[in-house]
Amino acid sequence: MARTILVVDDSPAHLKLMQSAIEGRGYEILTAADGEEALHHAQAYHPDVILLDVVLPKKNGYQVCRQLKAAGDTKAIKIIMVSSKSQDSDRYWGLKQGADGYVTKPFEPADLLAAVESAL
Repeated sequence: MARTILVVDDSPAHLKLMQSAIEGRGYEILTAADGEEALHHAQAYHPDVILLDVVLPKKNGYQVCRQLKAAGDTKAIKIIMVSSKSQDSDRYWGLKQGADGYVTKPFEPADLLAAVESAL
């Protein structure tokens, strides 16, 4: 059965970049453009990994991560924050919310793929 990855970013360009980094590896890829849609997709499809932007409309990535990690049915989903917020404090805060990894933009496609594969 194919692993499912939910890619969440409000920028179509960043969505495309993240998708192209993991495409062609046999993953099923879902996308969401805001925090509410990310929560809905996570609860409906239970992806194996979520690539989650921090700065999002409706709910930010930290809120989405916290909410998913607090719920019994979604807490096992691996979440990798993908953000242009590159300070050590941003990374610390993301991991403190329950994220399983943190990749900063701009990223090398190989680094994003490595983060996904280590989460699986």
